[in-house]
Amino acid sequence: MSSENSVRVRFAPSPTGYLHVGGARTALYNWLYAKKKGGKFILRVEDTDQERSTIEALNMQVGDLKWLGLLWDEGFDVGGPHTPYKQSERLSIYKQKANELIDAGKAYPCFCTEQDLEKKKEIAQKEGRPPHYDGTCRNLDVQQSLKRMAGGDKAAIRFKVDSSKSYTFHDLIRNEVTFPPNMVGDFIVLRSDGMPVYNFCCVVDDGMMKITHVLRAEEHLSNTLRQMMIYESFNWPLPLFGHLSIILGEDRQKLSKRHGATSCHEFMKQGYLPEALLNFISLLGWSSPTAQEIFSIDELIKQFDLDRMTPSPAVFDQKKFNWVNATHLRALPNEELWSRLVPYLDEHKVGYKKDVAWQSQALEAFKSSMETLMDGVQLFRYIDDNHFEVSAEGLETLKWKEAEPVLRAWIDVVRNHPHDFITEAEFADLQNKVKDQSGQKGKFLFMPMRVSVIGKPHGTELKLLIPLIHKKVLIERAEKCLKI
Repeated sequence: MSSENSVRVRFAPSPTGYLHVGGARTALYNWLYAKKKGGKFILRVEDTDQERSTIEALNMQVGDLKWLGLLWDEGFDVGGPHTPYKQSERLSIYKQKANELIDAGKAYPCFCTEQDLEKKKEIAQKEGRPPHYDGTCRNLDVQQSLKRMAGGDKAAIRFKVDSSKSYTFHDLIRNEVTFPPNMVGDFIVLRSDGMPVYNFCCVVDDGMMKITHVLRAEEHLSNTLRQMMIYESFNWPLPLFGHLSIILGEDRQKLSKRHGATSCHEFMKQGYLPEALLNFISLLGWSSPTAQEIFSIDELIKQFDLDRMTPSPAVFDQKKFNWVNATHLRALPNEELWSRLVPYLDEHKVGYKKDVAWQSQALEAFKSSMETLMDGVQLFRYIDDNHFEVSAEGLETLKWKEAEPVLRAWIDVVRNHPHDFITEAEFADLQNKVKDQSGQKGKFLFMPMRVSVIGKPHGTELKLLIPLIHKKVLIERAEKCLKI
């Protein structure tokens, strides 16, 4: 195999929707390995599924990869020495390679129709045989077959399988894997409409692009047998394969949409940080040699190694993901956290002040309660001058007989306060005045006051909230509660 500094890995998505976390993990592991070894990370687009592949889906996946920061060295949009990097633009290459196999006697035209193949399959099943192709067209005269095709007859191109041979390879994650003889029959490499099948174009691309390592989902393990045969037929070196562990939901079933958000785009909308998502999914199949669980991307690159990969299924633990995200979020400097939060506040039309000191003070008040940026949206809504709603629990609190004297005393002391904003130290003094004037204490004092400030009786400490809200707004809110 080639030396470490010539490592070439690829991520090859099918553009049929947003980037799933499983795909993101595959991209991440390949990207990390390239960075660790000083190699190249290639983005190849597998868009031969013409019915499902769309430009919109490609743009969505590219956007998700860029959001994650997993940028590529070669690809459909940045070029490279092995262009084109979109399979739909490589059809002439696949046709040429299929013809090479025919010329070498390793493949042949097959004129069997779908109906023919279905009948053969039924017969094989009745006879208790594997539904392998029965070789009807295997021994036809190739030149005669090519003439028929030139004359307009439709034919697929089939690969000649040596059914007596077994194949073994060393999986980087699963160790030795052996495929016994007679597992597959002669398989199609080029359909009768000229479109290549996955296993063929995947090998042609990986071989011609000199891919050295293929880290991919477990579901591709069964494809490896056919791919090994194709590599062998071209006398190309086999890349090193590593088949990643499957990702399960908390119910131990394969992770899917029924488990909630599974696409990177959804997690972005929900206010998760890209570095936290990368941190979390890195642990779904890989473990650090230390007990460390929170990583910067540079730390991941430094510690990542294929020796620490496991074939065991990984569980997508939502609570742990929330913890990882909260840890990254709370570690951000306030200025950086604010810049990340603002687009969410704007999107949800939550008002805020332009004053940097106010912004920092607000983040200090709320950061410990935020697991995601969307949590910040709800928290900042409480101190938005134009958002004030009393919750059902808040309404119950306002029904207490103790609530009215507290609200009247609160309005009085705020109105008589000499400044537009109340500091934390000043609030302590005002709170004592409300206590004295209303004759209330404990929850009968604090809960009505909190309802008059944020509309609910529980939440962030009042001493942190009060300095963020203008005196005039505090009075308006308390008067609204008094009317209720």
